[in-house]
Amino acid sequence: MKIAIIGAGGVGGYFGARLSDAGHSVYFIARGEHLQKMKTVGLKVFSPLGDLHLKNLNCSQDPSEVGTVDIVLIAVKLWATEGAVSILKPLLGPNTGVISLQNGVVAVDTLIETIDKRHVLGGVSKIAALIEEPGIVRHNGKMAALVFGELNGEKSERSVAFFQACQSANISAELSSDIHTAIWEKFVLLVTMSSITALTRLPIGPNREDPDTRQLMEEIMEEVIEVGRLKGARFPQDILQNQFQHISKLPPQMVASMCGDLRRHNKLELPWFAGSVVKMGRELGIPTPANKFIFASLKLHKDGRHPMLQI
Repeated sequence: MKIAIIGAGGVGGYFGARLSDAGHSVYFIARGEHLQKMKTVGLKVFSPLGDLHLKNLNCSQDPSEVGTVDIVLIAVKLWATEGAVSILKPLLGPNTGVISLQNGVVAVDTLIETIDKRHVLGGVSKIAALIEEPGIVRHNGKMAALVFGELNGEKSERSVAFFQACQSANISAELSSDIHTAIWEKFVLLVTMSSITALTRLPIGPNREDPDTRQLMEEIMEEVIEVGRLKGARFPQDILQNQFQHISKLPPQMVASMCGDLRRHNKLELPWFAGSVVKMGRELGIPTPANKFIFASLKLHKDGRHPMLQI
């Protein structure tokens, strides 16, 4: 397949490298020093599932140099979505599928507002990976999976073809008949993990062991579940218990990416996490006090290092 990846960071870099190594025509749309390193020395991926060093990559800042493709994967941070969507047009042929692997639950709506809905599929990435330094992606842990599907739940020629491409690259993949719920299920975990680890600046281990922070995690999660159900997510009745079982099995040192962004004084995806829950709750008439607390506590850091920060 011919695949374009907008955003060659941890997620895009990892899955793009696997697909490229399997022989697919992968085109990385990137920028800055990371792009320059990829052009000059290639892309290195360090992973418990096997390291890669790919040279002579197809990478550019300009999608018009790529032309139309079969699949576009969008893997930029949520605050960069508008910029990513604005450069899509040269990549789109009549049957091109566009899959957002971004966090949150609004990316699909943003795509539909900007491009023809027939191009849009939903997607979920399950991986902890980041740019360790320009030209190097570090994959932490052994989880590296994709879930995706057409918005109408049907199996299409393009979705099946991409599923087969993932299989050829030894990527764990699921072709979902209810991608809306799959996106929301990840969002439930994502908001909870991001909120608590960023708030305390501590990994998940101590947060799940302390009774007070664990209680706050439950309250955050319950609010997201309630909002999600009213937004059409078909959660199982025991989703809260299932998610906490998953959390109990995570390495105690694990932190969410938003905590890492906070530590590095980067922009935060907070408005699309707890902030989004608060906004949707307000629109639905549902109180979301735990998420409102998280948003208020962290919002002064959402644009990066605050000018009055002294530590």
